Amino acid sequence: MEIFDLTIVGAGPVGMFAAFYAGIRQAKTKLIDSLPQLGGQLTTLYPEKNIYDIPGFPIIKAADLVNNLEKQLRTFSHTYCLDEEVLELKQHDEYLELITNKESHYTKAVVLAIGNGSFQPRRLLIDGADTFENHGIDYYITDLMKYAGKKVAIAGGGDSAIDWALMLEPIAAEVSIIHRRDNFRGHEHSVQKLKESSVNIYTPYLLHELSGKELLEGVTLQKVKSDETIAVSIDYLIVNYGFSSSLDHLKSWGLESTRQAILVESDMRTSIPGVYACGDITTYDGKVKLIATGMGEAPTAVNNALHYINPKNRTQPGHSTSLFPQN
Repeated sequence: MEIFDLTIVGAGPVGMFAAFYAGIRQAKTKLIDSLPQLGGQLTTLYPEKNIYDIPGFPIIKAADLVNNLEKQLRTFSHTYCLDEEVLELKQHDEYLELITNKESHYTKAVVLAIGNGSFQPRRLLIDGADTFENHGIDYYITDLMKYAGKKVAIAGGGDSAIDWALMLEPIAAEVSIIHRRDNFRGHEHSVQKLKESSVNIYTPYLLHELSGKELLEGVTLQKVKSDETIAVSIDYLIVNYGFSSSLDHLKSWGLESTRQAILVESDMRTSIPGVYACGDITTYDGKVKLIATGMGEAPTAVNNALHYINPKNRTQPGHSTSLFPQN
C-alpha cells in the first residue's frame, strides 16, 4: 500500500497549480480527476476562449493557459490518475483513503480543487449510442489529429461546440455542426466566425438515428417539428451537450458544506482533519470566484496540509526563488 504525502482531487487550473506548488515543497504528490485529460473546464468546455483575469497575461487562450500549467507540472514526477471519479473518502488512524470508480488511493492529506464538482458528459439518448461510444461517438476531444482527414459532426449549440468546430475545420476533411435550434448559444463573435467558415450548419435538426456496423458510418437528422429527415455520412460524431456535476457526495463524506461549496477556514482546512480545499469549490466570507483567487488559495492549502502532516513543516516557507532550485 503506497501512501502519498498529498493527493489533489481536481486537475483544473487550480488543482494543477496546487500540484506544482506541492512539487516545490518536495511533497510526494498524486493528482486525480474524473476527466480523461488535464485542464478541467478550460480544456473540456472552452479551450479557444480568451481569459483576461490571469495576472501577468493581458490575454491568454484557455488551452494555452492549461499548456503552460502542464509544462510547469512536468518539472516534477507526480502520479496522475485521470478518468477516475472519487466516490468515497474514508478516515483511518494514519492516513486517508480515497475510493474511486477504479481503485483506492492512500494519502496523508488531501486538497480538494474540484471546481463545481465531478464532471460527467450528458450522453446521447438514442438507440445504439452506447454501442458506438469510442467507436465513432466521442464525448471528449483529447487529440485533434485523430480527426485529420475524417468527416466529423458535432452535436451542440454552445461555445464549446462552436470552438471545436472551428478548431477542426482546417484538420478534418469535412466538419458539420448540428443544433436543435435556429440560433446558436455561443458568443456573437464565434457564431459569426462559424457562419463565415466552411462548416456545414444543420439547424434546427435533431439526431434521429445512427448507422454503421462496428464503427459509426452516418447519422440521420430530423428537422424539428417536421417529418423531414437528412442522412449525413460521417466518421465521427462529437456529442457536446454539456456536462453535469454533482456535489451530493460531499456531505456523505462528512464535509461541512452548502449546496454549492465546501466551508473552509482561512488556512483552507475543511471540517475533516487532513482535508483542505481551494478554488471554486470553497466558500468563506468575501469569497470571489476567479481562477486567480483559486491559484492564490492553492499554496495556502498545500502549505497547511503539509504542516498538518508534519508540524515541523513551515506554513510560511518563503519565496519561490528560495524554494526552487536555481540554475
